[in-house]
Amino acid sequence: MSQKKHDPNSKLIADNRRARYDYFIEDDLECGVVLFGSEVKSLREGGANIAESYASVEDGELWLINGYIAPYLQAKTWGHDERRKRKLLVSKKELAKLWAATAKQGMTLVPLRMYFNDRGRVKLKIGIAKGKKNHDKRETSAKRDWDRQKRRLLKENG
Repeated sequence: MSQKKHDPNSKLIADNRRARYDYFIEDDLECGVVLFGSEVKSLREGGANIAESYASVEDGELWLINGYIAPYLQAKTWGHDERRKRKLLVSKKELAKLWAATAKQGMTLVPLRMYFNDRGRVKLKIGIAKGKKNHDKRETSAKRDWDRQKRRLLKENG
């Protein structure tokens, strides 16, 4: 068995933990993000939030909308707008698949996590998702609570 070494470049920047609670994730896809230098430096310091953001196909391109990247203090003159629209990089085939999912099937593109890959590039994992209704959310919550209680009981008895 080969042991996978932990790469110092690969690092989780932001995780959208609420996405799996609010949506049924049907499929996911990794894409690149077009960023300014000040944004990359800010991400290296860990200043990002993708919880209220979403992805959208507009004019044949994929965009991350409302993603927050904290301002980089050393880049005063050439800084960046924290919530600007950022272009996402995917192949034409993947873009067509995403467009079909959102336009025809009524799916939503939800950012799941933002991270540096093993080469030090910023990547965004997008989930193709369907929104949950309130009763589905309660069901998910009840199942999670029951699983937690089951583990606790097994731990006590075993």
